[in-house]
Amino acid sequence: MKRMIVGLGNPGDEYAGTRHNVGFEVLDCLAREWGLFFESPKVLEGYTGPRKFSVLVNEKRSVLCVKPATFMNLSGSVVAPLLHWAALEPMDVLVVFDDLDLDVGVLRIRPHGGTGGHNGMKSIVTCLDSDRFPRLRVGIGPSRTDAARHVLERFGSKEREEMDVSVAQAAEAIDFWTEGGSTEECMTRFHSRWNQASL
Repeated sequence: MKRMIVGLGNPGDEYAGTRHNVGFEVLDCLAREWGLFFESPKVLEGYTGPRKFSVLVNEKRSVLCVKPATFMNLSGSVVAPLLHWAALEPMDVLVVFDDLDLDVGVLRIRPHGGTGGHNGMKSIVTCLDSDRFPRLRVGIGPSRTDAARHVLERFGSKEREEMDVSVAQAAEAIDFWTEGGSTEECMTRFHSRWNQASL
């Protein structure tokens, strides 16, 4: 494998469609575009690490897509062993996650950075002992009251429409990245388009 994409979210039907699960949504959208499916970790030959995740293997692109099933604050316990098994470096992993510091539907790609207070990102940074990996942040809007409650809420109807567009745009950017585009090329190619669309 040459690259790995990790979408963050919480497992279980009760969390489907919540703000915290947009990372899962982006990967599901990408899977539909590729005509591929998420499967059990059993498909990974020779992998003996933790198996609380679902995985999509795109052999043509030499890419793994991973949805941890550990709950958000333990995401790194899945990512680190997979990275080791695939003989990848942190820079080869793109993490997609929700960001309440960005307005609903706003997308931002960065080559590295902090956690922004996101529990899933904190776990990955801790387990990899590095923050030098690319990430795609998907805006879910600021919290009006309690942040922990906000991220587990679902989007209103107008927000949902905006998110559906942004999820598709995020999947398009990741598709480009998996073809071998650098993070910087992704930023150049997509940021201006996204900014123009938000005017």
